[in-house]
Amino acid sequence: MQFDLIIKNAVLPDGREHMDIGCKDSLICAVERGLKAEAGTVIDAAGYLVSPPLIDPHFHMDATLSLGNPRLNQSGTLLEGINLWGELKPIQSVDDIIKRALAYCDLAVSMGIGAIRSHVDICDDSLTGVQALIEVRAQVADYLDLQLVAFPQDGVLRDPTAEVNLIRALDMGVDVVGGIPHFERTMADGATSVRRLCEIAAARGLMVDMHCDESDDPLSRHVETLAFETQRLGLQGRVTGSHLTSMHSMDNYYVSKLIPLMVEAGLHAVPNPLINIMLQGRHDTYPKRRGQTRVRELRDAGIVVGFGSDCVMDPWYSLGKADMLDVAHMGLHVGQLSSRDDMRWCFDAVTKNSARIMGLEGYGLEVGCQANMVLFQARDAIEAIRLRPTRLVTIRHGKVIARTEATISHLSLDGRADTLNPADFAPSSA
Repeated sequence: MQFDLIIKNAVLPDGREHMDIGCKDSLICAVERGLKAEAGTVIDAAGYLVSPPLIDPHFHMDATLSLGNPRLNQSGTLLEGINLWGELKPIQSVDDIIKRALAYCDLAVSMGIGAIRSHVDICDDSLTGVQALIEVRAQVADYLDLQLVAFPQDGVLRDPTAEVNLIRALDMGVDVVGGIPHFERTMADGATSVRRLCEIAAARGLMVDMHCDESDDPLSRHVETLAFETQRLGLQGRVTGSHLTSMHSMDNYYVSKLIPLMVEAGLHAVPNPLINIMLQGRHDTYPKRRGQTRVRELRDAGIVVGFGSDCVMDPWYSLGKADMLDVAHMGLHVGQLSSRDDMRWCFDAVTKNSARIMGLEGYGLEVGCQANMVLFQARDAIEAIRLRPTRLVTIRHGKVIARTEATISHLSLDGRADTLNPADFAPSSA
């Protein structure tokens, strides 16, 4: 067979070594050792890691790269960030959001991200963010999958026009139903909002991704309602609870009841390690809670857990560089996921787990999958998290769409400096 692209001598995330990957017509057609074939483009991976794209299952693209406009978050709290976002919304235009979002998408692709689920605020009667991100989604479709969540930032019941605007956003083509029950005026309103939003999703056959219990309050328990409504409406496998930080503060007895309910409902979970570690526990002195949900316990119970980045340079978080390996690195540390298997799982949390949460089709490195891949300057998945290395080549539909020169990256376990020739990673004719 004549391939369009062959990557030779790759290490795969599952540990297979010396693997060749042959691609044709935008699909992976061969994954084997010693592939005997020709191709228009051949890339020698030189024993480095080739992975399916990094995936970000939780982001706010309508706010990204807006840091300092109109001011900075002085307290560093979630609530001041929400207030600051409320000040920014009336003074930004569709074009402002498009410009920032496109810049971020370019950065994300260069960092090996192949898909992003972005929440977009619908508590704005002009739906400025929705208009902007629908346009961005169309512009980036050739190189990035962008999935949009209709997100009522000010509460679907608390904001008088939020439900109408959410329906308008879905009618415009937004993909997923979102919510924020812990920001409603009362716990009862929060539960009502979960029920109403899940009903809207069920009626339209859509997925749900709800900011849930992003709080240090152990009595914020809306994920329990989310699990109930998911079962009641037959939404199993289509619903995600994001953040879930209150679980960090809950007593063990209640959690021993809660997690099995989530398992029964087939809920997915998306912690956001960088942002949760920054925003939570702000009212504590010492001991000081750090806010990340119970990742190990959720994972061990069989819940699909994917790490999200949440924010980059916006009202809530002033750092970030679109690097999902930074996210995995922080999640590993905060969750004390220190065994070799744990660390490999953290790589899964920013790749295949998050792809499953988003419902991406054709994701992976098996025959028949989309020919979407990233070549990392790292020897395996654990080293990728340790180093957060250069993304040497990004491939979409079997074509190179981004390339970065190799660097002297690290000392290996035997003390050998890993010096690379950037020319070794340039596509060449077979």
